[in-house]
Amino acid sequence: MSISQIITIVVAIILISFILWWFFGKHKEQAGIAQVNNGVQEANIIVNGGYSPSTVIFKEGMPAEVNFDMKDSTACLSHIVFEQLGVDKDLTKKPVTTVKIPTDKPGEYNFACGMDMFHGKVIVK
Repeated sequence: MSISQIITIVVAIILISFILWWFFGKHKEQAGIAQVNNGVQEANIIVNGGYSPSTVIFKEGMPAEVNFDMKDSTACLSHIVFEQLGVDKDLTKKPVTTVKIPTDKPGEYNFACGMDMFHGKVIVK
């Protein structure tokens, strides 16, 4: 086996390992906790190649809003869809788009981009 074949095999193994880690590895991200301003819970999510944070937590019983701050003009991320809430908003119309979240009972509301490739959730507890 020549040196170029060995290098090719090593590089291929490294690339395959990286791809497996990227797609199947456990990536931990802490959930964002809402801040209370004038009696309304607010959470800010940065839209830039995904959602950061991808999970936000609200307390039950107090009005809540999620502010999506659009930093990425990718077509996929141009819409935010909360299927359970019947929300489909275009994020390109304003720098920050607000979605009101019902907090009358505990639960989880999943959201995704318009193509359902990037995901996140809002937890009310």
